[in-house]
Amino acid sequence: MIVRDFLNWVRTAPAGRRAEATGALARAYLYSDLGADDLAAGEGAMLMLLDDPSPLVRRALADALAASPSAPPAIVLALAADQPEIAAPVLALSPLFVDADLVDAAATGTAAVQAAIAGRAALPRSVAAAIAEVGTAESCLVLLENPGADIAPFSIDRVVERFGHLPAIRETLMARADIPAATRQTLVAKLSQALAGFVAERAWLEAERARRIAREACEKATVTLAATTPAPQLRPLIRHLRQSAQLTAGLVLRALLSGNVVLFEEALAELTDLPVARVSSLVHDRGSAGLRALFDRAKLPPSSYPAFKEALDAMHEGGLVGEPGGAARLRRRMVERVLTRCEDGELGEVAPLLTLLRRFATEAAREEARLFCDELVADGFGTEQSEAA
Repeated sequence: MIVRDFLNWVRTAPAGRRAEATGALARAYLYSDLGADDLAAGEGAMLMLLDDPSPLVRRALADALAASPSAPPAIVLALAADQPEIAAPVLALSPLFVDADLVDAAATGTAAVQAAIAGRAALPRSVAAAIAEVGTAESCLVLLENPGADIAPFSIDRVVERFGHLPAIRETLMARADIPAATRQTLVAKLSQALAGFVAERAWLEAERARRIAREACEKATVTLAATTPAPQLRPLIRHLRQSAQLTAGLVLRALLSGNVVLFEEALAELTDLPVARVSSLVHDRGSAGLRALFDRAKLPPSSYPAFKEALDAMHEGGLVGEPGGAARLRRRMVERVLTRCEDGELGEVAPLLTLLRRFATEAAREEARLFCDELVADGFGTEQSEAA
C-alpha cells in the first residue's frame, strides 16, 4: 500500500521532491525490517524509477544503493550504464561488480567513470591494468594515488610510457617506494626531454645545445640513481639503458670517473655479454691487452679508450682516496688527471673526448665548491650554536 501511494505521488511531484523520496525509499529497502511483499514492491518501484527523466532521481538512487551488498543487482548494473555522474558512485563503491564488469566499464566509460573505478578500494590487478592501458591521465593519476590498488610493474611502465611527460604523474610515481630503478630512470629521461623542449621552444638556448645539456643532466641523474640502486635492480637498469640507447660511452665514462666501479663493470658486462666476474678480472688486471680486448668487444668509440685506461690507472694507484661524494659525483682529481693526460696526446679524433672531459672538469669543480661552501656554513652554524650554549 505504501509503495502504491508512493508510485501515485511520484508521477506528479517535482524532480527535487522525487529525488528525496527516492533516496528514502532505497534506504528503507536496505535498512528497514520489511516483509517479502514490501521488498518486492520496493524493488519494483526502484526499477521503475530507473526510467525517471530527471537525473536527480537516478543519482539519488545511485547514492543510496552504491555501497550496499544488499542492493538489487539489476538496479546497480542499470545505474552503472547510466550517465557518468550517475554511474560513478556505484562503480566506485558497489561490491556487486566482478572484475570483468569493471574492466569493461573502464574500457568503454568516460574519464569520470574511469576515475571512479581507479579509486576503488582493493582494486584488483586486472582492473588496474585496464586503467593503465586505456584510462585517461586523470584516471591513471587516481590509480597511482590509490593505496589499495594492486598495480603490476608492467602497468606502471605503461602509465610512464603514456603519461610520463606530465608533471603530476612523474611526481606521484617518484614518490612511490615500489618503483623499479629502470622505471625511475625512464621518468628522469622524460623530464630531461621535456625541459630541453621547453627551453628550445622559448629560444632560451639553441635546440642542439639544450638537448646536449639535458642529456648530460640525465646521465648525471642516472649515475646518481645507480649509486643508490639495490644490487638486484642494477642489471635490469643497465639493460634498460642499453635498450633505450642511453648506455653510451659518455655515461660509462662518467660512472668510472665518479668512482662507481660497480656500474662501470656491470655496463661492460652488458655490452660484451660476458659474466661480470670475468669483466672485473680484466678491468683490474694491470696489463692493458685484456682491457683493450674488453673495450673493443664492448664496441665503445676507440677514441675514448685513453680516458678509460687513464682513469683505471688512477684508480689502481689510489686516485679515489680522500674524495667525498660517494659513487654519485664526478671526482675532480680523477677528471683533471685524465684530462691532462689526454691533452698531452695528439688531437684529431680525441678532440670530442677532450671537450667532454673539460665539461666534466668544470662540473666536478663546481660540485666540489658547493660541497665546500655547504660544509663551511654548517661548521659556522655549529660553532655559533656552541657559543650560544
